[in-house]
Amino acid sequence: MTTARENIVILTGAGISAESGIATFRDKDGVWSKFKLEDYATPEAFERDPVKVQTFYNERRAGMKDKQPKAAHEALARLEKEHSGEVLLVTQNIDDLHDRAGSENLVHMHGELLKAWCTHCDNRSAWLYNIEADSVCASCGQKGSLRPDVVWFGEMPYQMDRIFDALDRADIFISIGTSGAVYPAAGFVDAANQAGAATMELNLEPSDGSYLFDEVAHGPATEIVPNWVEGFLTES
Repeated sequence: MTTARENIVILTGAGISAESGIATFRDKDGVWSKFKLEDYATPEAFERDPVKVQTFYNERRAGMKDKQPKAAHEALARLEKEHSGEVLLVTQNIDDLHDRAGSENLVHMHGELLKAWCTHCDNRSAWLYNIEADSVCASCGQKGSLRPDVVWFGEMPYQMDRIFDALDRADIFISIGTSGAVYPAAGFVDAANQAGAATMELNLEPSDGSYLFDEVAHGPATEIVPNWVEGFLTES
């Protein structure tokens, strides 16, 4: 690692939540091996068959009820609280496990499953139950205007300016539990390298972009993430 250790940007993907029982997307047994993403995760799919798409996300939302944060989520929340510098956690995950573990300086770049977005008034609000065709927006009272507050293929991820600003100032960039195959997140390591940050991959197995990182460590997130955080805080 470089001498500068103040500003840390962390990217997490599906692998960090897999040990909580949340299915990954691109593994051989992942979500998109069972469902065609074109039918469930695009604006066009929602326009064609909103009931089908809402049902898909309603089922996923219901499946979140028994899922709990694990040691990796808790370790990253600890890092944010105990590190004297800035820690920005950027997650591609639409679950709320980082939130419940205690992370606060957090960007859900792909949105949040437990929120609804009103396409009529642009309000985003917590939503723990099914979104139905006649669901009413609590903000504007419009009926039938709600959709999951998740970023679909073809849509722009959230808070990209904030993310790239943080990467430009980063001393350390860490990628955890992500395939490194989906842009723009797959390009974060390039941005960090260009900014002169030290880069590290913590993943179950090498990602498509492992060769781009200064350091790599492979194994279960519940083991390697807490170990890295403990070591980092001890050295700080």
